[in-house]
Amino acid sequence: MADAIVRKKMWTKKGTRPTVTVTGSHQKTILFGALTHDGRQMFKQYDKFDQHAFLDYLKCLHKKFGKMLVYADRAPQHYRSKLVRRYLDENKEDILVDWFPKGSPQFNAVEECWKQGKYDLLVSRYQPSLANLKHSIATYYRTRRFNLDILKYMQRDDG
Repeated sequence: MADAIVRKKMWTKKGTRPTVTVTGSHQKTILFGALTHDGRQMFKQYDKFDQHAFLDYLKCLHKKFGKMLVYADRAPQHYRSKLVRRYLDENKEDILVDWFPKGSPQFNAVEECWKQGKYDLLVSRYQPSLANLKHSIATYYRTRRFNLDILKYMQRDDG
C-alpha cells in the first residue's frame, strides 16, 4: 500500500464521516532553504536531517553564492556538528554564520516559505505517496519566487 499524506481538515459531504486509511509510515522529506537580500533563493531536498545533509547544503550555497553571511537556527545538525564546524573554519574567509535567537522563528524569512509551501502543497490537495509529495515539493520550490524582504524579518519586534 502506498504512503498517504493526510491533513486533519478536509471537505466532506454534510452528514457523512470521513474515512482515512493510514499506513502508519513515518517517512519524511527534509528541506533546506536560503533567501538573499537581492531576491535570489536556493532550496534543496534531502532524505535525512543530519550533519551530512546540512554540510552538503552549505557547500551548494557556497558554490552558488561565494562569500556569504548565513543565518541559521540552532538545530544540533547546524551548530554542534564537528564536520560543519570544520568546513566553516576552513572557509571562514567566505562564510560567516550567525545564529537566530533560540525560539525566534519570526526572524527567519525562510519560515514564511515553509508556511506558504505547506499551505499550497497540502491544504485541499491529495498526495497519494511520499514520492508524489517529494516531486511536488521539488517543483514548487524550484519554480516559486517568494519576494520576501528578509531585512524586515530580521528587524521585527514581536515583544
